[in-house]
Amino acid sequence: MNTFERIAPQARTTTHEGYMPGFGNDFETEALAGALPIGRNSPQRCPYGLYAEQLSGSPFTAPRVANERSWLYRMRPTVQHFGPMEKLALPLWRSAPVVGEADTPPLPMRWGPVPIPGEALDFVTGMRTVCAAGDVHTHAGSATHLYHVTRSMEDTYFYNADGEMLVVPQVGALSFFTEMGVIDIAPGEIAILPRGLKFKVRLVDEAARGYVCENYGAKFTCPERGPIGANCLANPRDFLTPVAAYEDKDGTPCRLIVKWGGAFHASEIAHSPLDVVAWHGNYAPYKYNLRHFSPVGPVLFDHADPSIFTVLTAPSGEPGTANVDFVIFPPRWLVAENTFRPPWYHMNIMSEFMGLIEGVYDAKPEGFVPGGMSLHNSMLPHGPDYDAFMKGSFSPDAPHKLDNTIAFMFETLFPQHLTRYAAELPSFQADYPKVWAKLEKNFDPARPVWDGD
Repeated sequence: MNTFERIAPQARTTTHEGYMPGFGNDFETEALAGALPIGRNSPQRCPYGLYAEQLSGSPFTAPRVANERSWLYRMRPTVQHFGPMEKLALPLWRSAPVVGEADTPPLPMRWGPVPIPGEALDFVTGMRTVCAAGDVHTHAGSATHLYHVTRSMEDTYFYNADGEMLVVPQVGALSFFTEMGVIDIAPGEIAILPRGLKFKVRLVDEAARGYVCENYGAKFTCPERGPIGANCLANPRDFLTPVAAYEDKDGTPCRLIVKWGGAFHASEIAHSPLDVVAWHGNYAPYKYNLRHFSPVGPVLFDHADPSIFTVLTAPSGEPGTANVDFVIFPPRWLVAENTFRPPWYHMNIMSEFMGLIEGVYDAKPEGFVPGGMSLHNSMLPHGPDYDAFMKGSFSPDAPHKLDNTIAFMFETLFPQHLTRYAAELPSFQADYPKVWAKLEKNFDPARPVWDGD
């Protein structure tokens, strides 16, 4: 072979079958060859007799960097997905404001796992709101929910006009059949479902439980890395958007549930609304494997701010202040010398809702278990319990691998208010503040160095 001969390209083995990698990309995908118009968005006659419809996630005049929209080529326009509407009662799925619904004391609060009920619940009917803040009517704030799923949605469909949904499984895998493709997630992964996207949810395992952040504000995006530079944290290539898939179902009684303005309405239709054969654009659902997060941290001394573990951020109108941050605490090496390595004691203007997906959280080795949750509201103190403090103060000053753990936090600028459901949960740990009761006054002006005696 001479210098100028070329080797025939070989087929690339993909590890992302059914998905397209990248964050915020402008994708194009078709489930039927030739269904996607080329060179234009809205031809006079679309291929295969489809209808062109735009789904906009931002105002038309938003700056290009923030402009989000996708063109969908579907069997019927969405205007035909609605029949007469009836109000639907889902009293345990609440929207902000919930101020005054239940007493929210100015104390750190914690709950044990909530058992999965034995009754038949799908992803919508099994949603239970824990806390909320802001106002669903002004696109500000968020709500935090638990979901329990014991049955699949076969002929029932849903879309949320109030906000995008960040889904964090803790038990059991789920399959989201959306207008724009299928997303499968299991514990250790997350899914983002944009505002206005229609979908149904199927069980993969016998039952499922997890957490949801319903974000009313600006959509989630990757945080700026600043001095960290071009790499690490959540890398764009690890976000996966589904390829086009459609459901051609006619003559079957179907039900479409819509959440709008904090209320639920249902419409009976005779076809599936998941009828998008092709689409292109940058407004789409996606998934992410939390185990692909590349953490950074101190390599000499002191403790970096937990913001370095931010996977996604939903900005507010104030620079550097999030409507919601999604933060994780993954397995990592702790190497800082002469440093108290667990999270420090602090009071924070931001409110912090925490959940534990698996393993042990280093600041709360007892009482905070997988499936549990805690709420440390704005300007309320929190930090490591007594055992974590003693271990962090007197453990050998050597590199240590923190393993078998994935904890997460929804952090928001809004003080959170409890729902009646959360306030009355049997798993509420009323004695949670006692985890700090054994902390003693160790101050002794005659002993400059405290040796633990």
